[in-house]
Amino acid sequence: MQQFKQLFAAAAISMTFTVAAHAETVLTVHYPMPGFFKDVMDTISKKFMEENPDVKITFANPSATYEEGIQTIMRQAGTAEMPDLTFIGLNRLRMVSERDIPVDLGPFLAKDGNMAEQGFSDNILKLAQVGGKQVGLAFATSNPIMYYNADLVRKAGGNPDSPPKTWDEVIALGGKIKALGDGNEGIDFRWQGDDWMFSALLFGAGGHMLNEDESKVAFNGTEGEKAIAVLDRMVKEGGLPVLTKQAGEQAFVAGKVGFAFQTTGALRNTIKNVGSKFDLRTAHIPLIDPENGTLPTGGNAVVILTRDAEKQAAAWKFAKFAAGPYGASVVVPGTGYVPNNELAATSPEYLANFYKENSLFRAGLEQMPRMMPWYAFPGTNSVKVTQSIVENLSRVVEQTATPQEALEDAAAEVEGLLPRS
Repeated sequence: MQQFKQLFAAAAISMTFTVAAHAETVLTVHYPMPGFFKDVMDTISKKFMEENPDVKITFANPSATYEEGIQTIMRQAGTAEMPDLTFIGLNRLRMVSERDIPVDLGPFLAKDGNMAEQGFSDNILKLAQVGGKQVGLAFATSNPIMYYNADLVRKAGGNPDSPPKTWDEVIALGGKIKALGDGNEGIDFRWQGDDWMFSALLFGAGGHMLNEDESKVAFNGTEGEKAIAVLDRMVKEGGLPVLTKQAGEQAFVAGKVGFAFQTTGALRNTIKNVGSKFDLRTAHIPLIDPENGTLPTGGNAVVILTRDAEKQAAAWKFAKFAAGPYGASVVVPGTGYVPNNELAATSPEYLANFYKENSLFRAGLEQMPRMMPWYAFPGTNSVKVTQSIVENLSRVVEQTATPQEALEDAAAEVEGLLPRS
């Protein structure tokens, strides 16, 4: 009987070790914009789980936009509903950091050692830093590019092999495309939704959103005046109609718009939706100041939210994997975003050959030296600030206000929303 008890105890211990060895750490992951990222997330998580069988990735319901995503995380923060990781728009990292919602990744970076050897250069790491704190790792990064319909450019007398390099040239050719009639429009400029494309004009003029100490608005200076004047000229001279984001996309892929200006992250979907309807090309977006102009970095970063130590270790593995060379090699061809990992960008194992063979993707890659962080407004009113800018841009597009009136009103409204020291 004693021998039986000993055998039973040994078997129980053996089973305990077996269960522990196969126990899974389950991570719940939230992400925005499933139209861009669902296939990408599925591919990355599948590969990660194959290489890390002790971790299971499950997905929370994705959010339609970055703005909806940040509102979801703000509501769920500190509750049982909060996911273990999320992907947050780069311009909203400051918002969650100021509320101490994300886990500081500094200790993980220090423990890992030289992150540059894994493709995470200091410049790449800085994209997801707030006040020196590593809030996340940049996952999908983008810059705004010019998409154009080479067939319409040719019909309007332009040379599609030498696309416009200045806004004057874009507006002039856009007006000629509009004049072709048959429902054609010259330009679709993605001003709706957030301040990113306004930033492309403002930063491209060498301007800034706020002054150095962030106490006053700076986008209403000379650079801002030049930026909003370009938008106004697109409407008056370049054939920019009043369209929703979706309607603009549909019109372009249907072959009825000459130039579309938006994120390089939309490239894969655009290629798919255009198909063989027309000759699709891409090029650099013009800069108002070619010498000093820069471009905002769009996209998102993977952020760890869980406070559970065991889950944090697994979450760090997943974050590095998603933002690492393999993740980038899935994101770039799957979307059009530019590589956020230097190993991915230069290694033949990942993307070097892809860029050689896919010319449409090169515009965003070539613009990477111009990229600077997407500006994040301080304080609790950052979403309202963005809404104010967009609403005033809409007045220019709808021609219900002059550019100067819209700019002055936006500046006054934003100034009133800034935090008071």
